[in-house]
Amino acid sequence: MGLGDFDAVLGGGFVRGSIALLAGAPGIGKSTLLLQAGAAVAAAGAEVLYASGEESAEQVRGRARRLGAEEAEVLFLPETAVERIADVAARVRPRLLCVDSIQTAVSAGTDAAAGSVTQVRECAGVLQRLAKQTGIPTVLVGHVTKGGGIAGPRTLEHIVDLVLVFEGARGEDARILRAVKNRFGRVGEIAVYRMGGEGLVPVPDPALALLGERVAGPGSALTIAMEGARPLPLEVQALTARSAQAMPRRMTTGFSSRRLSMLLAVLERRGGLPLDRSEVFVNVVGGLRLADPAADAGVLAALASAEMDRVLPRTAAFLGEAGLSGELRGVGAREARLRELARAGVRDVALPSASGPSTAGDAGPEQGLRLHPLRSVGELVSWVRARGESASPLVDP
Repeated sequence: MGLGDFDAVLGGGFVRGSIALLAGAPGIGKSTLLLQAGAAVAAAGAEVLYASGEESAEQVRGRARRLGAEEAEVLFLPETAVERIADVAARVRPRLLCVDSIQTAVSAGTDAAAGSVTQVRECAGVLQRLAKQTGIPTVLVGHVTKGGGIAGPRTLEHIVDLVLVFEGARGEDARILRAVKNRFGRVGEIAVYRMGGEGLVPVPDPALALLGERVAGPGSALTIAMEGARPLPLEVQALTARSAQAMPRRMTTGFSSRRLSMLLAVLERRGGLPLDRSEVFVNVVGGLRLADPAADAGVLAALASAEMDRVLPRTAAFLGEAGLSGELRGVGAREARLRELARAGVRDVALPSASGPSTAGDAGPEQGLRLHPLRSVGELVSWVRARGESASPLVDP
């Protein structure tokens, strides 16, 4: 469809008869993204029907003007009745149908309130039948709960062919579109955008955008995760502080709290760093969610750096999955990860012994990279202690 990374997330573009759910927090830019996508489809000469129950025609026109998409011939339908939306779409037969949002849609077949489990399930069913019978690709905008889950019945995620999650850290302009379900392509593909005055702008080099403002300090470590088929370098930040509480806090942003508990236990028992009386905070910079086990070594390095107050080299990165016995396990897509790290300016990579040459300092196939094989979490802690620089104490002016 000519939508760049959006096409890649979809699995190659909108598929005839498919139905997708675009979910995200309020104000994240779901409507902006969908309007931009619809305008791009319309600009290619295809008809687009945009049905909105949340905004008036003037509001949508104002956004289109701000986005520079006012010239795109997108048909607008201010409607919440799902049967009316289906009738108009069946008559117009657009190339793309956008419904913003499924939580405002209502069906005459039920008396439940808009946004209720019953209404959402019924309205989604009507639109699903429309898409399958007419072949009209349909995108539903959905909201998320305070806990981060998609609002509405769980069956909503089973009804649709694609689930796209639009996410980003509060207060930051970086946005990530991620496919968490895709019957037509790879799950986990992402597209990175920046929100500006003229709408969402695709970021062609996410690594540069995410690492461009990195400032080396205690508790900062670089790792790389696979997002679909794309290796993405990420900065992990950690902070540890002694606590007088009986149960010190463990707080994470963008990382599994359960995974953190396991890594802390391994770091204490196998790495020799006692953190049972410390409060621990871990943050994945840029608003991304880090779920790749190969990034365990990066989180461990950040924790060790924070606890020992050592500043790691800016050009060092860490790879490896941590086992409960303290071993570091090999990673998949090794060559792709190393190529991307080299492109991002990394020079030293600490990685499991099974993933690199047997002699530390030997150059890998990637030009300019020095690979440092490590067998265990204990060796990783020793590497941080030996290679990290002591942090300068704060001095009052």
